Amino acid sequence: MTTSVPLGALRVSHTEREPIVDRLQQAFAEGRIDKEELDLRLHLAMTAKTRADLDAVLADLAPVPAAAHPAPVPTGEPTAEQRVLAALAHVLGATTLFLGPLIMLCTGARRSPYVRGHIVTALNFQLTLLILTIVTLGVGAIVYAVSWMVCAVAALLALAGTPFRYPFTLRLVR
Repeated sequence: MTTSVPLGALRVSHTEREPIVDRLQQAFAEGRIDKEELDLRLHLAMTAKTRADLDAVLADLAPVPAAAHPAPVPTGEPTAEQRVLAALAHVLGATTLFLGPLIMLCTGARRSPYVRGHIVTALNFQLTLLILTIVTLGVGAIVYAVSWMVCAVAALLALAGTPFRYPFTLRLVR
């Protein structure tokens, strides 16, 4: 049994709400709406259940020109920038322990699934090493010398566009 549901009655996801939030913030920056109206519209956008609810939030704002939307990045082969960011996650892991990959995870570098995968892998490896060092009362720190070589291999594979998983790593962050 198939039923036809009007487009406006379809439920929305968080992914569909993000461009609406971006557009509202842009309208606030342009001076089209004030702070109180921004807060109200953001609340309405975040609690919207259907596409019609989302459309109502932007009804009186001018549409964004097509050129303002960023071009979608193909999900196939990673770009050179994505490869460098992925390699950087491993290098930062070797030099700053878990802080470098953690900062990368908290910033916009994680938008690409390829880059995010390498960031999470590097972060999990560094957290595993930290736990090992704490549990063994510092003796596990010897492993850090070997980890630099493993991080270098991971960075080179990231530059080549290859996924990498460290051996014996706890998957604490997904």
